[in-house]
Amino acid sequence: MTSIPLFLGAALAATLSLQAPPARATPHLPSAGTEVIEALPRRSDPQQLELRRLRLQLMAAPRNAELAAALAQRYIGIGRSESDPRYFGYAQAALAPWWKEAAPPAAIRLLRATLLQNIHQFPAAMADLDGVTAAEPSNAQAWLTRATVQTVLGQYSAATASCARLSTLADQLSSITCLTNVSGLTGRLLKSDMLLATTLQRSTNAEPGMQAWSLTQLAEMAARRGDAPLAETRYQAALKLAPRDSYLLGAYADFLLDRQRAADAAALTKEHRRIDGLLLRHALALKQQQAQRQRQGQRPSSELQEQLAADTHELQARFDAAALRGDSVHQREQARYELHLSGNAKAALALAQRNWAVQKEPADLRILLEAALQAGDRAAAAPALAWMAQTALEDAAIQPLAAQLRPAAATTPASRPDVPRLAARMQP
Repeated sequence: MTSIPLFLGAALAATLSLQAPPARATPHLPSAGTEVIEALPRRSDPQQLELRRLRLQLMAAPRNAELAAALAQRYIGIGRSESDPRYFGYAQAALAPWWKEAAPPAAIRLLRATLLQNIHQFPAAMADLDGVTAAEPSNAQAWLTRATVQTVLGQYSAATASCARLSTLADQLSSITCLTNVSGLTGRLLKSDMLLATTLQRSTNAEPGMQAWSLTQLAEMAARRGDAPLAETRYQAALKLAPRDSYLLGAYADFLLDRQRAADAAALTKEHRRIDGLLLRHALALKQQQAQRQRQGQRPSSELQEQLAADTHELQARFDAAALRGDSVHQREQARYELHLSGNAKAALALAQRNWAVQKEPADLRILLEAALQAGDRAAAAPALAWMAQTALEDAAIQPLAAQLRPAAATTPASRPDVPRLAARMQP
């Protein structure tokens, strides 16, 4: 899911790709007394001292909305920067007194929307965002979050309108990044890339988090255009600014996997397997390494096979636990698991179809087409192919899949959605 920066107050951290804490089906038993289970933060760490101070203040005044928002905001930022999903649960706990209120204070409501969209409760998240923007029309973060959720849902005209409101409230880099996140998906990929790249070059004083977000988007644009060297350069630049950003790590891992750089993808994700999506990519990298060695006539090492089996077992346990909770957040990841790790194309297709009914990013389209192709079900791909034609989506990895699934007499793509052309008015 697309990543967005959270810049309430002075903070700046991406939050849209939040992950729920993984649930294990069985407890993990260490193989030896020397095995490290968890590296706990030092109590003297300034960040932990600040959190403790805020927690104590909130305990003394649990209905203080300003304190609760400040603590939740810090939790979200740390969870994102440290790739530790537990902090998002802590953030929700800080907001507990207001969690079920219809219209809590705007700052609380915006943070609640951020957490709600994380668990794919998009209607509830949008209701909160609508409430915040109605009460505080000058709230830049609300318009940015609204635009990004609308983009995930494929509501491109509405997302562009939200970006237009943002452009009157935020700096140019934030506004252009918002806009090109939409226009890059609707037939204007190269122009969007050029506009954002130029804006970023001129935004030398932008916050590192903002620069990392823009660089990540630029890297994805270059990858969709098929310019792998440029995408690589941009991913590396973004990682220097945000080395533990889970959305960035996942996007870069997918880029490496697409280029058969399995060892690099495994090394990138190895230390971040607490995040479900990064555990999936680590397992996919090991699977790819196994296949590469077999093609070379080499027998995969026992260590590789054991780790792949452990990752696969852990993923299945997490998906099973999610099913018991009625949690359907990770349907895209589970579809990839079923298709590429379990080899169950029909199950993958069913999951991908349910996921497509909720969100419509390029990755959602891709797994649906891959599963339909493997399952030999052209009809299942038809709605997605129509969507692709309507939006004029450009993606070097998706277009070959679409070509294999389209009927021989496919018609010319329909006109793209009516996305307001703000770029001409916002040229840097």
